[in-house]
Amino acid sequence: MKIEKGEVLQGKVTGIAKFGAFVELAPGKSGLVYISEISNTFVKEVSDFLTVGQEVTVKIVGIDEQGRINLSIKQALPPAPPKPAPQPRREVQEPVPESGNSEFEDKLKRFMKDSESRLSDIKRQTERHGSKRRK
Repeated sequence: MKIEKGEVLQGKVTGIAKFGAFVELAPGKSGLVYISEISNTFVKEVSDFLTVGQEVTVKIVGIDEQGRINLSIKQALPPAPPKPAPQPRREVQEPVPESGNSEFEDKLKRFMKDSESRLSDIKRQTERHGSKRRK
C-alpha cells in the first residue's frame, strides 16, 4: 500500500503516549498523531480522547526522510460551518421620565426628614446631659 501526504485514511489506535497516539494504517504501516493534532480543543491527556483499538480517521500530514508518518485527526475532520457574521450593535436609549423616579424621591424625602428629626433629638439629649454634668 502506497501512502502519500494529504491522503485521508482509516486507522486503528495501537498505542497511547503522553505526546500522542500511534495509529496503524495498514499491516506494517503505522504513524503518529501528535497531541496537538488530536482535537480542535485543548488536549491535556491523550487517553481522554482516544483508546487503544479505537478506529479513527486520519490525514497524512507528512512523511520524513526516515519513513516516519505524521498524522492528524483534526485535519481529517470536516470543516466547521462558518460562524454567522456578528450583527452590529444598536445603541438603545431608554427614555428618561421627565419627573424622575418619584417613588425613590419620596422615600429619600422621608428618610431625610426622619434623619433630621433623630439628629435633633440626639442633640437635645446631649445638651441636657451635658448641662447637668457641668454643674
